[in-house]
Amino acid sequence: MIYNRLGQTDFMVSKLCFGALTMSPLQKNATPEQSMPVLARAIEQGVNFFDTADLYNAYHIIKQALSIKKDLILCTKSYDYEAQGVTKSVERALRETGRDYIDIYMLHEQESRHTFEGHWEAIATLIKMKEQGKIRAFGISTHCVQAVLDAVDYPEIEVLFPLINLTGIGIEDGTAQDMEKAIEKAHRAGKGIFAMKILGGGNLLNRVEACFDYALNLPTLDAIALGMQSIEEVDYNVAKIKGQAIPDSLKNAVARKKRVLHIDDWCEGCGQCIKKCSQEALKIVDGHPAVNRARCVTCGYCAAVCPLFCIKVI
Repeated sequence: MIYNRLGQTDFMVSKLCFGALTMSPLQKNATPEQSMPVLARAIEQGVNFFDTADLYNAYHIIKQALSIKKDLILCTKSYDYEAQGVTKSVERALRETGRDYIDIYMLHEQESRHTFEGHWEAIATLIKMKEQGKIRAFGISTHCVQAVLDAVDYPEIEVLFPLINLTGIGIEDGTAQDMEKAIEKAHRAGKGIFAMKILGGGNLLNRVEACFDYALNLPTLDAIALGMQSIEEVDYNVAKIKGQAIPDSLKNAVARKKRVLHIDDWCEGCGQCIKKCSQEALKIVDGHPAVNRARCVTCGYCAAVCPLFCIKVI
């Protein structure tokens, strides 16, 4: 495994970060029997960096990983903006993982300096928690170019978790090239940076080789977070990260996995995806898109027009 220092923090993280979202109750809702072999394989392959969030309700998965290896580096995050809320969220993370500290705690989906300032009570509380040893670093996750640019001016923000991929799908306020430039600026400023959604939430799986090549050729990324649901996916991603050739048997095993369209709960039912779907696989039911699995070909075209990036292929 390749390891990099995460910005100016003390963390030496594996280039491959294990994203817990896809196995969480929000997506696959994996049982312990399903998740444990996958976690064990990742740790065996040298993965020491795990990402989750309060929203995912996946701390039980992280606790499983910690039962295999205690000194993993854990990043989690929440949407809190007040002291009371963020205190409860951090205490929940500590309680449900069985730890007395969280390595990296983030505020989720920040947009710009305006949201930083609007969430400052939570940020100030997290800085105090860092002084108390309850967290070891503070950061933000974001789908916005502006948040990455603005974070440069805030020394309190040590780690960034931006969305970046070959086509820019999911970036809310610019292109992939815009995000690249913002990440370069943040990297020069000493921020630790690990990427999310390099496969566009599964919507770019038909271009997986090009997507990996793109992300791995960005020297500004200390790590790349990927959701993994099987041992084969772990082996595939580890090989890609290490620049190793992938046997056809492994490629075929990963390609054979049946994928489904997943629509997040925060969808507002705007209907843009329905207009885009040439397969007529989507319709609005009770204000929310419903997927006709028999018609859906998981092409991902619907996700390209979703203004809230609610649509994933899992």
